Amino acid sequence: MLKLAGEHGLIVVEDDIFADFEDEAAPRLAAFDGLTRVVSIGSFSKTLSAAARCGYIAARAEWIEPLIDLKLATSFGNGQLTASVVHRLLVDGTYRRHLESMRAKLADAMGETMRRLGYAGLDVWTRPRAGMFVWARLPGSLDAADIARHALAANVVFAPGNVFSVSQSAAGYLRFNVSQCNRPKVYEALQRAMDNAAASSERQRA
Repeated sequence: MLKLAGEHGLIVVEDDIFADFEDEAAPRLAAFDGLTRVVSIGSFSKTLSAAARCGYIAARAEWIEPLIDLKLATSFGNGQLTASVVHRLLVDGTYRRHLESMRAKLADAMGETMRRLGYAGLDVWTRPRAGMFVWARLPGSLDAADIARHALAANVVFAPGNVFSVSQSAAGYLRFNVSQCNRPKVYEALQRAMDNAAASSERQRA
């Protein structure tokens, strides 16, 4: 990818907002490239709070000032209070300790979610090394969008695969946020939704 970007004069933006969920850092394009033509962006909104609208950019030195100007021109300000809080958490070690605790909790939630999905008849597509999302394939020919619609009746929101698929080729998959899957209601709603979707499909075929 970096070779092609160099040949065609392209700039690569590496969106790395989930990096801090990893127990072991994976290879990064920015590291391979030395920030020659890669701009790396990260965020604390996922690891601290959605209300902490604070992130960072790593890029070539001569690109930083123009990026700051662009940021100020498009946001008309700066979240100084949030930035100061995040800075303090980074400096005094609180953020590191928070990450250690969060990773352990997410690992437990990941294991439990995959077990419960297996009991429900779903096939976990791949076991994530870390993080808060897991993809699972629905049994048979069930459509994830149908499952999501049926689950809304129980006030449970599921994420159909095609929401994340440009090619619309993930109709049989759901994405689960394991941090939100610790309630029996989630799996009860999932089972009812699958039963209802299967029944609807059977009626249509009849």
